[in-house]
Amino acid sequence: MKPLAKAYIALAFVCFVWGTTYLALRVGVSHFPAFLFSAVRQTIAGILLVGIAVMWGKEHLSFEKGAMRYVVPGILMISLGNGLVGWAQQYIPSGLAALICSIMPVWVVIINLSASKSDRPNWQIALGLALGCAGMAVVFRDNVADLANWDYLFGIVLTFVATLSWALGSIYAKQKPGNSGLLANAGLQLFFGGLGLFAFSWAFDDYTRWHGFVDEGIWALVYLVIFGSIGAFAAFSYALSKLPVGLVSIYAYINPLVAVFLGWLILSEKFNPAVLIALLLTIGGVFIVNKGYRAMRYP
Repeated sequence: MKPLAKAYIALAFVCFVWGTTYLALRVGVSHFPAFLFSAVRQTIAGILLVGIAVMWGKEHLSFEKGAMRYVVPGILMISLGNGLVGWAQQYIPSGLAALICSIMPVWVVIINLSASKSDRPNWQIALGLALGCAGMAVVFRDNVADLANWDYLFGIVLTFVATLSWALGSIYAKQKPGNSGLLANAGLQLFFGGLGLFAFSWAFDDYTRWHGFVDEGIWALVYLVIFGSIGAFAAFSYALSKLPVGLVSIYAYINPLVAVFLGWLILSEKFNPAVLIALLLTIGGVFIVNKGYRAMRYP
């Protein structure tokens, strides 16, 4: 199979599996301290992925270009990007977290435009941003009263910060990849991100609310380690190495569809016409922003 075909298969895997992780993450943080849960998940996944890469993938660990090639994307994408979403899901529904995370490609476009002195937004980018804002407005239309709840508002703000951090980490990883091999790079990013999450757990987690191990939490952890971290992150890294970052970011269009459906089906989260309209507006806006950016960069 050609590398390009493998990259598209890897991207499809990411689109579905990362959509399911919002549900598993919400289940996990309901039974474990949030940062600790993510820290254990990512550290174990990182160690296992590095081991797989070295023993079976015949890759090697190299810090020739500096450890920061792994530390920076690990902190941005894993500690902040993934960790903050897990923390936020203590206070907001998994479907809402996924919907907010769907704006991540917009951050990628904004960051790239900010870094370029010659590029200027076109009408498609402006329209897409307007649609995305409209989608967010519809989401919160029926939840204005909830915004007075500090925990709910804090969860929303943290999720927005997480999307920005993940976008920054994606761009950094694309521009300055490590040279340890594809799987080893991903494993090291997970490992260093997991170490950062242990520091966050020590600083912010409330261990008095933890009442020991629960089967649901353990199964959520196992699923996230095997599929959400090792499988999907390795697939994401492979797709990112073979495809443009703007194309790879389309997983953010699919993830909220999967997450909202599963949240409604399994956790009885809200799913009404307003949620559907918000979903379509937001995803449509992100799609148009990306389309406008590609048209501007590659006329």
